[in-house]
Amino acid sequence: MTAPSGGHQATVRIKNLLLRTYIGIKEEEINNQQDVLINVRLTYDASEAVNNNEIESALNYRTITKQIIRHVDGNRFALLERLTHEVLSIVMEHEAVQWAEVEIDKPHALRYAESVSVTLQAHRNH
Repeated sequence: MTAPSGGHQATVRIKNLLLRTYIGIKEEEINNQQDVLINVRLTYDASEAVNNNEIESALNYRTITKQIIRHVDGNRFALLERLTHEVLSIVMEHEAVQWAEVEIDKPHALRYAESVSVTLQAHRNH
């Protein structure tokens, strides 16, 4: 079986990573941890992973996930925008990542709404 020309661009999704952190500026938010729901979508050239079928050739999304957990869990953030930016920066530190989108939901932040979320994207210029 031959691969199509142009390589294999893979989309990796880290779905519904549920963490607890301090997020917000109101007194109750500063004193109490809240749930945040993190979704990451990224693309990378998976040609080597497809062809070699070896873990060394693949983007290590386990490492990325652990880095996000370490950074977010129990930390303090005033704004959801800032938290989203910092998680996106962690993802983009990995050279193989070509494009990434991070969406972070803050459940029950608004009355009558399931959640409020902020989404940011980044693209690597090669």
